[in-house]
Amino acid sequence: MSGPSGFESWIDRQIREAMERGAFDHLPGAGKPLHLDDDPDWWVKNKMRAENLEPVLTGPAALRREVADIQSALADARTEVEARERCEDLNGRIRAYYAAPQRGRQLVVRLVDVDAEVARWRQRRSG
Repeated sequence: MSGPSGFESWIDRQIREAMERGAFDHLPGAGKPLHLDDDPDWWVKNKMRAENLEPVLTGPAALRREVADIQSALADARTEVEARERCEDLNGRIRAYYAAPQRGRQLVVRLVDVDAEVARWRQRRSG
């Protein structure tokens, strides 16, 4: 580890001496391959996976997640009216997203089929 002039830099010397002392021998992940890619956020994604964290979504991405998870959102609804209101509320927020002025690329968010989702909710409760 020497620089272009052939002399060992201060940092290179610090690393070499730490290696000689065995300071790096018992670190977590020692001997395991590094999983690197071209994604500049690789370390954040790895940390989130290790900590079992969900990404925080906002705006249309959050609405898309809600559409995908609508049955989970309906799971504790006590009545069909309540289930229907939750679906209609989500559709209202989706319509508001489309009605607001947009900059840049607009993310497509589908409306919830209220009748179909309420029927699925009803079937899950009876079965």
